[in-house]
Amino acid sequence: MKIRNGGLADVPDILSLLDGAVSWLASQERTGQWGDQPFSTSQARVDQVTSYTGESFLVRLAVDEDGRTVGCCVLAEDRGRLVPASKEPELYVRLLVTDRSRKGSGIGAALIADAVEETRRRDLDLLRVDCYAGNDRKLVGQYRALGFTELEGFEVEQPAGMWPGQLLEIRL
Repeated sequence: MKIRNGGLADVPDILSLLDGAVSWLASQERTGQWGDQPFSTSQARVDQVTSYTGESFLVRLAVDEDGRTVGCCVLAEDRGRLVPASKEPELYVRLLVTDRSRKGSGIGAALIADAVEETRRRDLDLLRVDCYAGNDRKLVGQYRALGFTELEGFEVEQPAGMWPGQLLEIRL
């Protein structure tokens, strides 16, 4: 596996990873994170993923030995609007998704290690991420296993109800 920069031409692969993740989550009745509909069928979500290829984001893709995209991490120095601002400059993980058929193969860990290195390259001391904190907080535990420390929780009002989130960080 290698990690490379991604761009506009990679949007279909990123959407495919997200569609696979939604399907996998829905098969476990865990629809609170991203719902139960494929990203590729929602123009708003397609537009969001496409926007990640703009100049204020860094798209990093994990690619297997056959050239298939097996993971994606989107980084930005802007955290977005849902979480509290940091008191210092940071790099923020805006999206992390991996091929669910390769669960446990270290793709997410490799992408986060790459994000840590990018944080260092930018001479920053803080990498943050937020994630879905509902159900059994399993996703929060996965980020802890990747080296993140929990900060505050938060909630976002959505049409289907409150979406519980958790903010986490890695200090360098």
